[in-house]
Amino acid sequence: MTTYKDSGVDIEAGNSASSIAYNHAKNTFAGRKGKIGDPVSDDGGFAGLLDMGDFYLVQNDDGTGSKMELAVAMGKFDSIGADLVAMVADDAICTGAEVISLSNTLDVGSIDQKMIDALLGGLSEACQNQSIVMPGGEIAEVPGAVNSPVWNATSVGVVAKDRVIDTASISEGDVIISLRSGVARSNGFSLIRKILSDAHGADWHSAEWKDGVTWGGVMLTPSIIYHAALLTLLGRHGEDRKVHIKGIAHVTGGGIAENLKRTLKASGTGAELTNLFEPHDAMKDLIEIGNVSIDEAYTTWNMGNGMLVIVDPADVDTVISELKTSGIHAQVAGSITAKNEVTVNAFDGSVLA
Repeated sequence: MTTYKDSGVDIEAGNSASSIAYNHAKNTFAGRKGKIGDPVSDDGGFAGLLDMGDFYLVQNDDGTGSKMELAVAMGKFDSIGADLVAMVADDAICTGAEVISLSNTLDVGSIDQKMIDALLGGLSEACQNQSIVMPGGEIAEVPGAVNSPVWNATSVGVVAKDRVIDTASISEGDVIISLRSGVARSNGFSLIRKILSDAHGADWHSAEWKDGVTWGGVMLTPSIIYHAALLTLLGRHGEDRKVHIKGIAHVTGGGIAENLKRTLKASGTGAELTNLFEPHDAMKDLIEIGNVSIDEAYTTWNMGNGMLVIVDPADVDTVISELKTSGIHAQVAGSITAKNEVTVNAFDGSVLA
């Protein structure tokens, strides 16, 4: 069986490194105590909150990861900007924040103006669709330091103090709504690349997946960005809130259960996910080609479920209807339980805990 670790990624080591990094970050918090920008400590949170008086400034960072390697192989750079926006804006929205700006850093071995024009043009379009401004960025030419472009971003958002999503209010009987994902977003690509390069060689992106569509074409499908659609429910800064959302989990690295646990930790609750979206057919094919265990798949990829939103049962219809109006397909995926564990009914009928 092929695992994420076989591709060179060690999730446990990464989680440990993240804990080390956040512990060092918390050592800086005392320097802002009692000052503007006093930080809120939240181990395992999706974004950082800074106290600005009547509101919090929300900040977080992420990147396109090794999905960029596929964009380079295909020479197609106009869509991966959506992945970059999704990685940061959809983390920030988990706090209830509206993202207002996004800056980016692009590290390249040498300047390729056509590539940069396509990358930043795609990023600009994705930001415009979300009403996010790009106030600046950095293109760093670092020959010898990188073999392929590395693209990261920082988003900055705002949320009124009384509008921060209070995950401690989540309780037994609340409903979990899943927002359908496309193919693979921008996570788990090291495993994807290993499986397909083992099967088809270095030029795997040119191999046909099905019906004339190449593996590269289907895997470069841009991420759906949920930020603006969720703001139609949460309200942008200063707008009324349509629905009281109790929690949001962005399903990225670590998979469905682990990201949901991050959202449930304050309430001490668990969940049963019995009706998730099925993964894209290409992901099912990857599992078969790479002999990937179902547990590994649901730990590495979002498996068709990009976001999980937790609401009171009375708000379910409104949430699904409003998201549909915004072009997002959503469905009831499960419910909150009193027991402190998350179970996932996989598409093959197995139950993962």
